[in-house]
Amino acid sequence: MGEPESFLAQWVAGVPRHLEQVGRREAEALESAAVLLADAWQRGHRLFGFGCNHSGLLVDDLFYRAATPVFLNPVHVPGLRLDGAMPEYGSALERLGGLADRVLEHLPCRPGDVLLVVSTSGQNAVPVEMAHGARARGLQVVALTSRAAAAGQDGPSVADFATVVLDNGVPPGDGTIPLPDAPGVLLGPVSTIAGAFLLHAWFIRTVERLQAAGVTAPVLMSGNRPGGPEYNREVLAEISPQVLWARP
Repeated sequence: MGEPESFLAQWVAGVPRHLEQVGRREAEALESAAVLLADAWQRGHRLFGFGCNHSGLLVDDLFYRAATPVFLNPVHVPGLRLDGAMPEYGSALERLGGLADRVLEHLPCRPGDVLLVVSTSGQNAVPVEMAHGARARGLQVVALTSRAAAAGQDGPSVADFATVVLDNGVPPGDGTIPLPDAPGVLLGPVSTIAGAFLLHAWFIRTVERLQAAGVTAPVLMSGNRPGGPEYNREVLAEISPQVLWARP
């Protein structure tokens, strides 16, 4: 027998394979999510995005970014963002029942709006109740989660309340490389990579659908390109009723 494959070799081969599998498997769900968002956008509705801790990174990845359409109103909740001083507090807060209702009460959303909820495990109280509460208020919910991670766990999951589910295919525990000297411990998380891949695919297909309908999507240009800042100011001024932070 030869030498075992290195951790790096497993990672370099495994990540593209995972993305290719996810892209093929989620093609129909991506199309459904693009139809949903393109229709809501054309009707003047808003898109909100919510995720706790590392899931929140994926919401921020769609926010105010070059080469990305400006659809998103990010929902930032104090204590549910990564905090270098108190990381365990954020993990505990994500499991606090009732907090999501307080967030939704202060969210300037209306029936017909869309809420993106990111939660790989799909099980913690706050994201589950965000999805449930949003549907009860007449919003449509796109959930980015892992059905495999939620399988076999007690209680409802984010996917149970979603209009459309984008499944990142992440295994329980997130990691992809088992450590031989630490049974049960995995190395190499793929939730961020797979999640960003799916979310940008969703936005890309939505832009394509809007163009087919004769609608110019508000895609930002890099501020480092000639004319970029001026172009972006014009884009933001046009969409301010739907993207609240873009108001002049």
